[in-house]
Amino acid sequence: MLPLVYILIALPAVVLLLILFKANKNNPPRPPGPRGLPIIGNLHQLDASKLNLQLGQLSKTYGPLFSLRIGFKPALVVSSPKLAKEVLKDHDLDVCTRPPSLGPLKLTYNALELIFSPYNDHWREIRKICVVHFFSSKRISAFSHVRKSEAKRMLQIVSSHVDSSKTTNLTEVLMAVSSAIICRLAFGRKYDDDGAEKSRFHGLLNDSQAMLLSFFVSDYIPFLGWIDKLTGMVTRLEKTFEALDRFLQEVLDEHLDPNRVKVKQNEEKDLVDLLLELKKQGRLSIDLTDDQIKAIILDILIAGTDTTAATSVWVMTGLIKNPRAMGKAQEEIRNLSGNKELIEEEDVQKLVYLKAVIKETLRVYAPTPLVPREAIRSFTIEGYEIQPKTIVYVNGWSIQRDPEAWKDPEEFYPERFLNNEIDFKGQDFEFIPFGAGRRICPGISLGIATVELITANLLNSFHWEMPQGMKPEHIDTEGLPGLARHKKNHLCLVAKKRM
Repeated sequence: MLPLVYILIALPAVVLLLILFKANKNNPPRPPGPRGLPIIGNLHQLDASKLNLQLGQLSKTYGPLFSLRIGFKPALVVSSPKLAKEVLKDHDLDVCTRPPSLGPLKLTYNALELIFSPYNDHWREIRKICVVHFFSSKRISAFSHVRKSEAKRMLQIVSSHVDSSKTTNLTEVLMAVSSAIICRLAFGRKYDDDGAEKSRFHGLLNDSQAMLLSFFVSDYIPFLGWIDKLTGMVTRLEKTFEALDRFLQEVLDEHLDPNRVKVKQNEEKDLVDLLLELKKQGRLSIDLTDDQIKAIILDILIAGTDTTAATSVWVMTGLIKNPRAMGKAQEEIRNLSGNKELIEEEDVQKLVYLKAVIKETLRVYAPTPLVPREAIRSFTIEGYEIQPKTIVYVNGWSIQRDPEAWKDPEEFYPERFLNNEIDFKGQDFEFIPFGAGRRICPGISLGIATVELITANLLNSFHWEMPQGMKPEHIDTEGLPGLARHKKNHLCLVAKKRM
């Protein structure tokens, strides 16, 4: 006979399994999917660092619509343009919120911002603020001088590498220029001078990015939340938040300092100044708090820096691995620029092939391939009733490589976008690098303008070669988990000045 202590330990697990069995029995049938284990579901089969790839492989077995259970949470995976259109257009309102997660909730002051906020009146007002006051075409144009000056500085850095015969770490260069542009737009200043300030800023940026997408057991199996404490994840999250909050509060205090040099009348205010002004005016449908302002700043800082830098690196990766496309892009740019040392933004609008290269990069390398949504009410798709609280993954990685939608989908071939009206604005569901529907990225125009200017100038001013002993096939295309999919290993190339 089993000792009483073992019975008492086992009893809660047995009761829990019976409850889960009864709940599953009463629920309507779900789409097919891999069989999971009790309590943890399919967690043991998933790896956050390559989740888009794993879900893509599973779709080959279970079809373009399949289900998972991640701990106690049901999940739906969509992997075809047709079904993506159904979810992101026909059922957009049914799946327009975000699944709550411990990391984002903590770092964004309980989701007081845009990316991780649940769908509600607050989210709509924050989105309106961002679209009208930060991502409008007028405002993007007004800050073109910032992008221009940072692009010029980037060229000077690469030129110094050429003069000293030094290999250029493009990952670091492009992260630095992206960060400098976003910081100047958001804060009115940069944090890239060598020393403690630069180290602190970039350390905070890296730690915050890591924690936003970190795995917490409590998100999926609440009664095992003690594991997050045991592994140190909760302590790490708390320390990251405290350091981040101190930094963001310093930014606010700096802008509120009465002795700070005020922005001249004909100059554009940075994002923090705008938000503080809106708070003072009190004309919004919500009362902006300091915490809300800090949360919005964090969104702009991380999302703006991350996606721009990652996309720029993937553009150069795609081109160095495809010399034919590299040559064609450089020929177009140089025929247009002549002897100009700096490509201007108005020049970029004429670069048809470069724009096709960037679209092909977004298709093949998808910098944000898998941003989850959550169902706020039940809906039916392909005859299956999907329940509220179901996590919905629209796998852009698989959709943009769907052989039924794209010819030779694994090939990097920018010409597919020439004389082609397919765009990334959320209406063509075979190509959704920025999402679609209510949750589409509002910063598309700013991000694309920055990537176009950066890459046009890198290609105009320099010839790019592999380091000695390396071949294009040696350049890996593995990605890292995160809000944006960065290249796992830094892209290091040899630049030579254009003759």
